[in-house]
Amino acid sequence: MIIRPHLHWFRMLLAWRGSVLPQLLPRLFLIFCIAIVALAAHDHLLPVNLNLNTTAPFSLIGIALAVFLGFRNNASYDRWWEARKLWGQLLNESRSLTRQVMMLPSRELPSEETAEFLALLSALPHALRHQLRKTDPRDDLAARLPAALFDRVIEARYKPATLMLCLGEWVRRQARAGALDSMSVLAFDRNLNGLSDVIGGCERIASTPLPFAYSVMIHRTVYFFCASLPFGLVDSIGIFTPVFAVFVAYTFMAHEAIASQLEEPFGTDDNDLALNTMSAMIEDALRDLRGEPALAAPLPQRESYQLD
Repeated sequence: MIIRPHLHWFRMLLAWRGSVLPQLLPRLFLIFCIAIVALAAHDHLLPVNLNLNTTAPFSLIGIALAVFLGFRNNASYDRWWEARKLWGQLLNESRSLTRQVMMLPSRELPSEETAEFLALLSALPHALRHQLRKTDPRDDLAARLPAALFDRVIEARYKPATLMLCLGEWVRRQARAGALDSMSVLAFDRNLNGLSDVIGGCERIASTPLPFAYSVMIHRTVYFFCASLPFGLVDSIGIFTPVFAVFVAYTFMAHEAIASQLEEPFGTDDNDLALNTMSAMIEDALRDLRGEPALAAPLPQRESYQLD
């Protein structure tokens, strides 16, 4: 994800990294070439005559396309925003569990028992991130889990769920040892259920994309409209047809490209969620509650953005 401070209005016009313009340049160049062909045909430089100069069909298609793109963008942004709220809930539930493990036991627990619980909790956002991105969690989990727990978790297909099981087993073990009463167990269970909701919600978003037929219909309509638009503009604006055709094409194609990125919020595109940063922030928040030093901050970059 691109993380940068608010830019001056003029620098915003020139922003390159984080916009979808780089990936659209080949497509916009194709529209520019089609506009040149339309201009040449209109001026009788080619033996082709296409009478598409009436604006009514383009107005109707453009309005319908704008409505459909609005629905597509809203649906994609809803998925992105729900994913962000789930990761915010993950932070809240993790903080609550850390506070409970430090305050609720009726007697002081051995340091290794508390460390085991917090190690499992710190590893959870990293395991979830790797599951959502389909990457290898081995290094992150090995750095946070004891060897026995690491061997158990790394063999599981759904590693966040296995970490949740280990957390539940820890609570049961402390309850049987008399360190937690029934009310404390219920408090732990509520927050553990909240973590389960977060994992399930993220898995639902990752495994259920928008219907393909809906996406491909909008995609085809956008490109048909943009390719035929120069032939509808050439009679009224003449030599400026390539400029306006490319600008209108950029507007429609950019909306579709942004919606496509937001539809999969857990990926690694420029506008996806910064899961690396959020995972580190959750772990750092747990360390702060225990009075441990902060994680090493990332080195400042030459430019005012961060890929995550």
